[in-house]
Amino acid sequence: MPDPGTTAVVIVLPDAAPLLDAAWRIDPALVRRGVPAHVSLLYPFVPESALTGQDEKGVRSLAAGFPAADLLLEELVTAPGFVGVTVPQLQPIVDAFGAQWPGLRPYGGRFGARPAAHVTVAMGADDPTTSAQVRTAVGSLLPLRTRAAEVQLVVLTEEGWQSRFTSPLGGPDGR
Repeated sequence: MPDPGTTAVVIVLPDAAPLLDAAWRIDPALVRRGVPAHVSLLYPFVPESALTGQDEKGVRSLAAGFPAADLLLEELVTAPGFVGVTVPQLQPIVDAFGAQWPGLRPYGGRFGARPAAHVTVAMGADDPTTSAQVRTAVGSLLPLRTRAAEVQLVVLTEEGWQSRFTSPLGGPDGR
């Protein structure tokens, strides 16, 4: 678990909640409760104690530069202990956030310099039987339609992840 004060920039995808719910029904420990279905644009982001107005302005400006988008989630991705769903339509915005803050290593470098845009469905599914059950349950829900409409800057507090601010994709009117 990251330390309080850790931040992330995400796009929450409420319509993708059934994917996490399916994994939770198999094993609640696989899903981080209180963290909605989302695509991380940059995690970890600038620590809360070091965030500046310029960082916040940069997040808002990048969000305004990308239109809201209807998404079709279709493809499962797995790795040892991990089940996710790719979101290739959001890769350009993930790449833009990485380019804007080149000194930050997404996921601490665990997935390379350019991690694929994805929704994490289950973590810690190390048992092959459990992993297969999650893949089957989640796969049965795909394809799934959702919409990316806003970017959130979230911070980890003692009470869990909290939104610091939300900025619409495409600017003030979301276009």
